[in-house]
Amino acid sequence: ILVSFSLLSLTTGAVMYLQGYPNGGLLLTLGLILTASGMGLWFRDVITEGTYEGHHTKQVQKGLIIGLVLFIISEVFAFFSVFWAFFHSSLSPAIEIGGVWPPLGITPLDPFSIPLLNTFLLLSSGAFVTYGHHALIAGDRKGAIFGTLITIILAIVFTVLQYIEYNEAGFTIADSVFGTVFFASTGLHGLHVIVGTIFITVGFIRILNYHLTDTHHIGHESGILYW
Repeated sequence: ILVSFSLLSLTTGAVMYLQGYPNGGLLLTLGLILTASGMGLWFRDVITEGTYEGHHTKQVQKGLIIGLVLFIISEVFAFFSVFWAFFHSSLSPAIEIGGVWPPLGITPLDPFSIPLLNTFLLLSSGAFVTYGHHALIAGDRKGAIFGTLITIILAIVFTVLQYIEYNEAGFTIADSVFGTVFFASTGLHGLHVIVGTIFITVGFIRILNYHLTDTHHIGHESGILYW
């Protein structure tokens, strides 16, 4: 219930803030704090149940995986809607945007600069987190720590570069459908990376604290699947 109302405040506040309504930023900040607090309490309870109380039986682990899969599917459809808007507008540009893509007056970012570097960083992070996962399964503690730590570092660098990319963009989310689709898609993906970084960081801390074993690491594995 707490997370549900927190997300309601978060989304409502975001819309109010973007539309310039009074106190929209305050409601957005409140929703963000409450959502983060709910996630923290949720992580704490799941870790306590699984690590110290031994409640994570095979059936419980199966339920957690199903919940994660449904969560990922919901994200897939969110991205699907954004890509639908992109292809709908780019493959057959409307006359209102000049009949061309990108629309007249829009200077797109160079795909071979920060976007290409960020793509390389993400692919590399996927390789390192996979290495860390397999090291954990093999009982290689040092390898698991190394692979997970490098993944977190690459994720933080990605987020910083995306922030720089946003500052360099010559258009905003209000500049035609191009700006809307660009910031909606990359912003949604950036949020995915931030949440994934939190997941991986929690797993990293648990590895350091000897919470995870080669056969019992459902929480960390869920973060890797999300990544």
